[in-house]
Amino acid sequence: MEKREDYLTWDEYFMNLAKLSAMRSKDPSTQVGACIVGNDNRIISIGYNGAPIGFDDNIFPWAREGKPLETKYPFACHAELNAISNYKGNRDNLEGTKIYVTLFPCNECAKLIIQSGIKEVIYESDKYANTDSTIASKRMFDECGVKYSQLELETEIIIKRKLKTV
Repeated sequence: MEKREDYLTWDEYFMNLAKLSAMRSKDPSTQVGACIVGNDNRIISIGYNGAPIGFDDNIFPWAREGKPLETKYPFACHAELNAISNYKGNRDNLEGTKIYVTLFPCNECAKLIIQSGIKEVIYESDKYANTDSTIASKRMFDECGVKYSQLELETEIIIKRKLKTV
């Protein structure tokens, strides 16, 4: 008997883990997940977007629009931030790693990715490609030698819940 041929590729596996992590997000409009992986294809850390630890997410402002302090934007922790800060090992162990993200990183997360030593970003959606934040991210990645590429999943795990990335 020969081995099965329809197994997930590493890229599919890690992106699907990022998507599964995104399902932990309580954000009603945008759920984002991230998975950091070492060169040996071992998972280093995972994160999703949400309220900071200790901020009661029942009173957390989840709105997209309104007065700035009544929206999520000044408070929310992005998936990349959480994946990097959830890592409990030596910072040197992030050097040269990859991060799989369901949405292309904003400029603030791009700076954190660069500073942490991550050298490759694999993303699924680039829906904000024409925004200043994403343009700045790509400019920083290009200047600092961080590779980035979009992954179109050949095999996607079917999960009964749908993610919102709007």
